[in-house]
Amino acid sequence: MQYRPYTALYRILHWSIAICMILLLFTIFLRLTWLEKNHVAAIIQDFLGEKGVALSQDDAILLAKKIRKPMWQWHIYLGYALTGLYSLRMLLPLFGKMPFSSPFNAQLDRQTKIQYSIYLIFYALVAVSLTTGLLIEFGPKSIKAPMEEIHELSIYYLVGYMILHIGGVLLADFTKSPGIISRIISGKSQK
Repeated sequence: MQYRPYTALYRILHWSIAICMILLLFTIFLRLTWLEKNHVAAIIQDFLGEKGVALSQDDAILLAKKIRKPMWQWHIYLGYALTGLYSLRMLLPLFGKMPFSSPFNAQLDRQTKIQYSIYLIFYALVAVSLTTGLLIEFGPKSIKAPMEEIHELSIYYLVGYMILHIGGVLLADFTKSPGIISRIISGKSQK
């Protein structure tokens, strides 16, 4: 693999996107675990039951949704931020900055072609996630349910990609591209 310098613009955009994605995953994790509506509703019902107050399951779920709504708003805000960052990433090559590496270049070795192909697939899946998220928020109500189904699948590719990306970077740093982690953090090579 060739030596790739990482400009300040590249590094800022890379880490901004990474932080948005990690925080988005965190909000999803909260929604699926501690702040899952049925779990929170059960806590509310148990607490009120100890006080001698009865609350129906439907009302408890409604209250649970209200409790977790401020946290979920962060998911939406992070989605907007990621949409802006992604759009910037897609536009920069038009201005000669941060060009995309094509996996179809015949001069590339097999491993590099696979790596670049994974990046292209990742960008396409992010576009689907962002588009479906925006359609959930701003699209017609008639398509909200199918868009939510598609959007919820995002967690699988995102977690998978993050594992592949981090594992691949660590493998590269310890084998044929030493210093790649230092370059993406500081921009400086450890040569």
